[in-house]
Amino acid sequence: MGESAQWSRVDDGRHTLDLLTASYRQHRFARHSHATYAIGVVTRGEEQFRYRGELLRSGVGSLAILEPDEPHDGMAAQPQGWAYRVLYPSEALLFDGRTERAGFREPIVTDPRSVHLIRAAHEELTAGRDPLAAHSRLVWAFEAVIQRHGALREPRGGMRASDAAAARKVAEIRDRLLADLRCAPSLRELAEGVALSPYHMLRLFRDATGFPPHAWLVLERVCHARHLLAAGRPPADVAGAVGFADQAHLTRWFKRVTGVTPAAFRNSVQDAQPRTGVRSGA
Repeated sequence: MGESAQWSRVDDGRHTLDLLTASYRQHRFARHSHATYAIGVVTRGEEQFRYRGELLRSGVGSLAILEPDEPHDGMAAQPQGWAYRVLYPSEALLFDGRTERAGFREPIVTDPRSVHLIRAAHEELTAGRDPLAAHSRLVWAFEAVIQRHGALREPRGGMRASDAAAARKVAEIRDRLLADLRCAPSLRELAEGVALSPYHMLRLFRDATGFPPHAWLVLERVCHARHLLAAGRPPADVAGAVGFADQAHLTRWFKRVTGVTPAAFRNSVQDAQPRTGVRSGA
């Protein structure tokens, strides 16, 4: 089994859905998180990853469901590596038309029906031959996953004043980091901006996001780079626009997080553009 990865994107002007089709042997994903869900099926071999304090394995016949903003990594569990298909739906897309949101307690489940539906939807979407059929499969697949493995989230009680204050400080730090991706503030500037010591600011931010500010910012830079590359911007321009030192710096981090180089991602998404048009509404 060699190494290959192909990204596709479906965008109807309302929801954007990224899809990954890949096989890996030596590649190891850096610890990262997604703004979206990640729902994947292994088609060959076995993958392992750290998630919520556990080392988990996902093989053929299992379904992996990772929630947004949950740190994780990824690597081969066996020398022969693994191949998989992954969908990255936003919460709005996954729960489209629902008034209630579900959580997923188990990140790995064995469920042949859901595996079949997710894989079939992924194959239809990436093939791009029949948007109506692909959309139908996607709706059925997401509904099956939610019905069979989702659990209604516990209603949130009143937030304590201390928790609310901490959340506001984390939001302020995030906003400061995102204000200009090309020019990161200093550690002391971040801490002074929320009236904390550098140590307490670091601990507060890490406890809330799973990452220290510098690592979180790198992941945000990669996320913004993906959008610019998908729009057709060349990697050399994108590197400077999102704050990487140069194209080589962007390439190192981009591949560690997405599994492909910026150029490969740009080319694969651009090649898939004529295939877009799957309607997202139910």
